[in-house]
Amino acid sequence: MTLIGWAQIALVLGCALLLAVPVGRWLAALAEGRLGGLARLDAAVLRAAGVDASRGQSWQGFLLAMLAFNAAGFALLYAILRLQGVLPLNPQGFASIPPYLAFNTAISFVTNTNWQAYSGEAAMSHLSQMMGLAVQNFLSAATGIALAFAVMRAFATGGVTQLGNFWADLTRITLWLLLPGTLLAAFAFIAMGVPQTLAASVIAATPSGGEQTIALGPVAFQLAIKHLGTNGGGFFGVNSLHPFEGPSALATSLQIVLQVVLPFGLCLAFGRIVGDARQGRALLAVMVGFVLVATLSIYAAEAAGNPLHIAAGVSPIQGNMEGKDVRFGLALAALFTATTTGASCGAVNAMIDSFTPLGGLVPLFLIQLGEVLPGGVGSGLYGMLVFALLAVFIAGLMVGRTPEYLGKKVQAREVKLAMLAVLVLPAVILGFTAAALVLPMGLASLQDAGPHGLTEMLYAYSSAAGNNGSAFGGLTADTPWLNTTLGLSMLLGRFAFVIPVLAIAGSLAAKPRAPEGPGTLPTHGPLFIGLLAGVILILGGLQYLPSLALGPIAEHFAMLAGQTF
Repeated sequence: MTLIGWAQIALVLGCALLLAVPVGRWLAALAEGRLGGLARLDAAVLRAAGVDASRGQSWQGFLLAMLAFNAAGFALLYAILRLQGVLPLNPQGFASIPPYLAFNTAISFVTNTNWQAYSGEAAMSHLSQMMGLAVQNFLSAATGIALAFAVMRAFATGGVTQLGNFWADLTRITLWLLLPGTLLAAFAFIAMGVPQTLAASVIAATPSGGEQTIALGPVAFQLAIKHLGTNGGGFFGVNSLHPFEGPSALATSLQIVLQVVLPFGLCLAFGRIVGDARQGRALLAVMVGFVLVATLSIYAAEAAGNPLHIAAGVSPIQGNMEGKDVRFGLALAALFTATTTGASCGAVNAMIDSFTPLGGLVPLFLIQLGEVLPGGVGSGLYGMLVFALLAVFIAGLMVGRTPEYLGKKVQAREVKLAMLAVLVLPAVILGFTAAALVLPMGLASLQDAGPHGLTEMLYAYSSAAGNNGSAFGGLTADTPWLNTTLGLSMLLGRFAFVIPVLAIAGSLAAKPRAPEGPGTLPTHGPLFIGLLAGVILILGGLQYLPSLALGPIAEHFAMLAGQTF
């Protein structure tokens, strides 16, 4: 590790935090319908769409609208992929996507997972990339933020049965937040050298006198929304490690800022909406603290290098550069990996399969902690609030008081629903991983044996259920078994989690907000920040430590003993 490396990390995170302040203000304004000069245009758009923003929905109505919209999105994207071969804007002449892969990909992008069992430049036409994948990048992100808005309103109000209007939230988030933000970022990426063209490819002459075909396409726009919406699905198969997606250190730094600014901003927006900015800053402190610790852990593990490489003559000063971009070094790779797996973005600028065992353990564990650090757009905030409810419940048990959070009594119904939400991920991740590791159709996809192979499979289902989408590598994912089970994992990780969360929101919205009393646990200070971080860490450790011990931890000690897999 170097001082310059830490300066890079501090500068990029500092820029993200500074930008999160105005973004948080605008998110709060959108949630409350305070659009200023855009009010008339917004009203005209909603009126044309037949949406009455003043007509609120119960948590059940909000949920049904969201599920119906996403079901329609899945059907449309699946049809586009299956008909790709006969649709226009296909200069490469790609065939239609096979049924299992189309099923997996459609679910992947609708759930904001963006798991890719294909290489985009070798399988997807421009129409599929733009009208199919990029559109869902906007809509899946907007869905997550709309759900976060509903949960925010539940804490901000009392004695109500309505959580807002899903259709109004979805429209406003897409038009007045994601679209302008994506356009600004896309223009910046174009200025940095990222392609944005409808051309299929360009022919380049090689020094030896031959020719090389270089794939092109509308890359910049999709690159912008894949990070801003914490989607992660790259135009190219190697994602941000491709020089057209990561042409410079500045472009890579901008990608890191984009993938955390909305999750950070949503915490600050939450504080504004509930009327206490300190509450949002407390949640943000937990998120940033975990990002810093994760970055330090990855940076230290990779900077220490692989002892087997060192024994073979590689200088220990270089660290473990396998699978990383030599232009940017270890610092940006560590920060990118920590933020992309903590933020459920899934984009990669380094191949995690090539990390040291402990370096690869960190992003895997970040995903397994529930994708709340800082989590995806919207999903990170409402996931963090679920843990906050469990934290005050545990604190209440310690002192013998009915737990409260922001003036809302946290009772048996909310705690049961919170535990139901928290248990979704381990049930899906560990259940499907166990099945895949004993069934021939699962084992056939593994590249490596031993603990490394276990980690490959565990990471795949963790990434799918956590709606992250990054891959550990070394796994042949385009098989009927994995396309189906990973697709089901994405569905359950997104929607089976959302149902109890919205039920909690509906229950809390109906309760009055009680003023703080002398026995109320402050939920904005260092004590609660530490308690919340501990609850997240302990729950994750209890659920996943045995599988991690059999995977990356066992591989680490095997590596020290000179054994490879």
